[in-house]
Amino acid sequence: MDYDLRNDAYDGPILEIDKLSISFFTRLREIPAVMDFSAKIMPGEALGIVGESGCGKSTVALGVMQDLGVNGRIVGGSIKFKGRDLNTMTQEELRDIRGSQIAMIYQEPMASLNPAMRIGKQLMEVPMIHEGVSEKDAYDRALEVVTDVKLPDPARILNSFPHQLSGGQQQRIVIAMALMSKPSLLILDEPTTALDVTVEAAVVDLVKDLGKKYGTSMLFISHNLGLVLETCDRICVMYSGEAVERGSIEDVFDEMQHPYTQALFRSIPLPGADKNARPLVAIPGNFPLPHERPSGCNFGPRCDYFEAGRCDVGNIAMRPIPGNDRHESRCLRFEEIDWNAPIDVGPQTAKPEPGRVVLKMDNLKKYYEVAASALFGGKNKKVVKANETLSFEAREAETLAIVGESGCGKSTFAKVLMGLETATDGQILLDNQNIESTPIEARDTKTVADVQMVFQNPFDTLNPSMTVGRQIIRALEIFKIGNTDDDRRNRMLELLDLVKLPRAFADRMPRQLSGGQKQRVGIARAFAGGARIVVADEPVSALDVSVQAAVTDLLMEIQRNEKTTLLFISHDLSIVRYLSDRVMVMYLGHVVELGTTEQVFSPPYHPYTEALLSAVPIADTSVKKKHIVLDGDIPSAMNPPSGCPFQTRCHWKDRAGKSLCETQVPPMRILDGGHQVKCHLSDEDLANMEPVIEMPATAAE
Repeated sequence: MDYDLRNDAYDGPILEIDKLSISFFTRLREIPAVMDFSAKIMPGEALGIVGESGCGKSTVALGVMQDLGVNGRIVGGSIKFKGRDLNTMTQEELRDIRGSQIAMIYQEPMASLNPAMRIGKQLMEVPMIHEGVSEKDAYDRALEVVTDVKLPDPARILNSFPHQLSGGQQQRIVIAMALMSKPSLLILDEPTTALDVTVEAAVVDLVKDLGKKYGTSMLFISHNLGLVLETCDRICVMYSGEAVERGSIEDVFDEMQHPYTQALFRSIPLPGADKNARPLVAIPGNFPLPHERPSGCNFGPRCDYFEAGRCDVGNIAMRPIPGNDRHESRCLRFEEIDWNAPIDVGPQTAKPEPGRVVLKMDNLKKYYEVAASALFGGKNKKVVKANETLSFEAREAETLAIVGESGCGKSTFAKVLMGLETATDGQILLDNQNIESTPIEARDTKTVADVQMVFQNPFDTLNPSMTVGRQIIRALEIFKIGNTDDDRRNRMLELLDLVKLPRAFADRMPRQLSGGQKQRVGIARAFAGGARIVVADEPVSALDVSVQAAVTDLLMEIQRNEKTTLLFISHDLSIVRYLSDRVMVMYLGHVVELGTTEQVFSPPYHPYTEALLSAVPIADTSVKKKHIVLDGDIPSAMNPPSGCPFQTRCHWKDRAGKSLCETQVPPMRILDGGHQVKCHLSDEDLANMEPVIEMPATAAE
């Protein structure tokens, strides 16, 4: 080596990627995954890479780690770490750097943890292997780092196995492991996708603080523009294997100079978007497959500013944008486009008036009995209180959003409504008929058809060995719709029209469809029997932002035409604000707030709603947000706290009266306009609450 890569005095770029090209080789062809990609990260700087699935973000990260597998190969350009080309290093040199100088945090924490090994041992391995430190020193460092990642009782955590920790705690351990040898470069690949929004906010805060403390440079890969805004100094937007725009956060967010960046921002629900007055604008067409990219600009076929004979010819290079800090765009026309022109708003629609009450829940309870030792049996039984006195109404053509963290009881209530579980107490009235005690197998065909569900993961809900058309026809047979096979086939084709899929898709297998297309098939199946109530359980969280807009608008359009009642379960408050008429906030089985979207998104809030709003990343540099990070994890429903369910994490507890909050469950209070809040705070305290999200005057108008 020319010099020691551990040398802290190095002040050049920590990472310098120059005209990088990566391909994967199959027996049939070479598939270019990344082309002409350049990026630079200075000491202590954080670079965010954003783009849709398949654009090459993770391939760049794996290229930096020199971990492309047997089929992947760097076919052009260079990756320099502290001035040395990683491509020219020996395996021994790379082994010495990986994990010590360059560390990577993956999307799924359990992929990085050994389930059979205590946390302490896994953390201690890093400095013992890379630096040869003693066991005692390694333990002391592990204790320090676990304290740094703000985990409670670090000594107990070090003695625990991974399965004994929550998802958020596991991700913090993975971050701690990455920081054990104080790396110069930390690569984070969608590190918070699997986490709740409140946990995500805490983890993002943690990453920023630790980056400052250790002086670590970061490469942050995400599809969430709001998260990148909150964590990074610079951003690189990728599309179909190429960087299409890069620059400082302020330059790219406020003065975007590429049509794809603009299209991405138009497809996400920023404050001010409204499903009726200012609907989202989905990106037309589909993402090109790597071996079917168009000539010229990859984004050309989907671009509003495409010019034939110019945009579809030759190689289009990145060009600097005058006057900005290292701001570049891969667009031939960026100087000709009026970037401040008002958006062509999608077709505006009148807000549908909610009709009569279709569904009513009254003091619904759902408890589960489990053995004290569920694995090995035991005489003592414990009760899991999944839903506690749930009461609400839902009307025809209304969208009621149900929000809260994992473990709050959202999905349990959906299972009871669907008949997959039966209620412990209370009642569910569907058109004034009690259905809470009738399991799905005992329900009549009409009731089953009336209450349908669209699931979170479109990849798991379709039968891989059955064509799309056959799966929809199967639903029609179950719902006894159509007298003949021809009737059902015609109805199936109409359902494909309804969800805006080509009729030719009837003969395709699920593996031939993208995630967004699969979710459309799921929606078609849910509406096959003329569903009156559709429970949409996180229906867009597994999809890219550009596809989310199209699927969300599709759901809204079908709802308007079919007068469906939509129960939209989500933890993404941006999309909830955009599409819901009313919002129900749940915490640990309780409804803690219920009101119209306007009521729930403006003070007074329940303290939990206030924290949820603060946690939502917003991709807008002009929005100001109050910073509230919740302490600790959501308590177990098997051992809920006494008094108010939220009291263990509430920063208003001292104002409301500590002993009152810790001993008594607050009553549900009805404020102005029927706004319901379950809280001990006084009327005066509620009236003096400040807004969490402050929008500039122009956005708020």
